[in-house]
Amino acid sequence: MKRNRVLLLATAAGLLIASASNASADDSDDLGTALTSGKVGVNVRARFEHVDQDTVVEEANALTARLRLNYRTGTWRDWSGFAEYDYVFHVLSDFNSGGGTSPGKGQYPVVADPKGSDLNQLYFDLQASEETMFRFGRQRILLDNQRFVGGVGWRQNEQTYDGFTVVSRAFVNTQLHYSYLTYVRRIFGDAVAGGKNNVDAHLLNAKIALNDAWSVTPYYYHIDNQDVAGFSTGTLGARFTGSFMAGESKVSVAAEFATQSDVANNPVSYDAQYARLDATVALSKELSLGLGYETLGGGSQPGMMFRTPLATLHAFQGWADQFLETPEAGVDDLFATVKYMAGDWTFTGMFHDFSAETGSVDYGTEIDASIGRSFGKHYGVLFKGAFFSGDTASFPDTNKFWIMLTANY
Repeated sequence: MKRNRVLLLATAAGLLIASASNASADDSDDLGTALTSGKVGVNVRARFEHVDQDTVVEEANALTARLRLNYRTGTWRDWSGFAEYDYVFHVLSDFNSGGGTSPGKGQYPVVADPKGSDLNQLYFDLQASEETMFRFGRQRILLDNQRFVGGVGWRQNEQTYDGFTVVSRAFVNTQLHYSYLTYVRRIFGDAVAGGKNNVDAHLLNAKIALNDAWSVTPYYYHIDNQDVAGFSTGTLGARFTGSFMAGESKVSVAAEFATQSDVANNPVSYDAQYARLDATVALSKELSLGLGYETLGGGSQPGMMFRTPLATLHAFQGWADQFLETPEAGVDDLFATVKYMAGDWTFTGMFHDFSAETGSVDYGTEIDASIGRSFGKHYGVLFKGAFFSGDTASFPDTNKFWIMLTANY
């Protein structure tokens, strides 16, 4: 792994030297202008979250706020930079922020929004050509629908990655993404041991446009996790998306299949499968209906289930977050969605039926609902609820409710 990191640094230095070698005499003035002529961004997000979970003594009431400041420089000889700083405040802290970040609050359910500061992103971009861009440093990485690689953007402290990325459209009808990662900066922050994972990871993803309506995205994600051996996985798969007209209604379809096995230091030898199929019908500009099925395979022994250690998990298998870790028997999720727009308001409703992928255990059902809107270009409000009803002691009844306000400048 050390050899790979030395190669990463050498590559970055070589690209910088190559760019600077053609510099003219007044490049220092141009660099100064690039550094001072950039764009400042400010984001404020305040959220109240209530959690009532049957197996936890107290109910959680969390009022948190995140201040995010960022700055993007201008461009100098095809180079640019970006820095982003977050600070999370606790206004009402009757909750367990998780990951060991709030000792003495085990009587409360988890609301995974620890307080404190975080250097969320710090990277340099090189636009090597119109088709190819290189990125070095701490960065947000969102691949496809974030089922395997994402930023956990719902939580106040985002998940970001230290490493190197290249994105290229040099191949016809193809967007190629490759990232080499050295650290995963998790949502719990650097103050606790689980807040970052030392990894030697390679993420390869290629989205290929078959025509104007259909595309296929093969991928391979090799994650050697030095801190959590069970997260050391190799995942090979493909995602197929497209749309067609059925009468006057547009039908959007997504199908995805993947296989996963142990790699590197993982103590368990296993193979597990993943599949997802969903379709959405837009009946009008205001109303759409969807139906889908997702399965993450389980195994006959502990540790043999399909894992998604870099995913934005809150976006999948219900907003009550009952399946942030895949059960050992795996999980099947049959779900239906409805989305309706009434003026500036958007309503989303979902129903989930959860069961074990291996065996015949029913985990429970869940109803999710949200309604929100934007006010002008800068402000937004969201009301959101999740109501999980468990069918087994391992998954207790859980109700969650949120009110969120956002401001972006």
